[in-house]
Amino acid sequence: MTEVDPLVMDDQRRHWRTTFQSNPAMYGPAPSGPALHALELFERERVRDVLELGAGQGRDTMAFLRAGMNVTALDYAPEGLAELSDAAASPGVAVKLTTAAHDVRSPLPLPDESVDAVFSHMLFNMALTTGQLTTLAAEVRRVLRPGGWHIYTVRHTGDPHAGTGLDRGDNMREHGGFIVHFFDQDLVNCLGQGFSAPEIVSFEEGDLPRRLWRVTQRKTVPANDAPDRSRRSSPES
Repeated sequence: MTEVDPLVMDDQRRHWRTTFQSNPAMYGPAPSGPALHALELFERERVRDVLELGAGQGRDTMAFLRAGMNVTALDYAPEGLAELSDAAASPGVAVKLTTAAHDVRSPLPLPDESVDAVFSHMLFNMALTTGQLTTLAAEVRRVLRPGGWHIYTVRHTGDPHAGTGLDRGDNMREHGGFIVHFFDQDLVNCLGQGFSAPEIVSFEEGDLPRRLWRVTQRKTVPANDAPDRSRRSSPES
């Protein structure tokens, strides 16, 4: 079994920063398919405060901002966030945007129960061990309000790149300098503690194509925290 090398994992930050510096707007301005799905759900559920993890250069962030939502965008490459801030200035939505350079291996810089939804597109696929992902999922639950939504996408073990490339341990593989953690059903279930049963939708993206799952869950409320509905007034006779 290949051991995870923390130094190799840490170097991903440098790799992403270099990538954003060399490729301004590398993903283009159009929002991803998962973001459009999330936007439809968020508008229907009247979501107002969104946390986006791994926002990058902000193509999905801008869709949420234009819909009138307040967005906190986190990424550990400040170069991408700078491009996002510039993009938000033109349509006048910068007032609804908060950005922060942040490594999701550390606790999320938000108070408890402070957002209605958390969204990420392939952030959970980054160079994160299973233990780090479990901690991150718990942090997502902490910052979500009761009933809040968690939508994330991941490449899974049915992807053409799974099982190929450099083995980095813990179901992680490196291709072209990028380390990807490939998910299986057990890992989705493991990260779902404190959430509703996951809705998992398969989709493809890109030229390879990448094969992904879109996972949608809702923060559950413990039974002892739910309103007491057992005391109901009897109808008058």
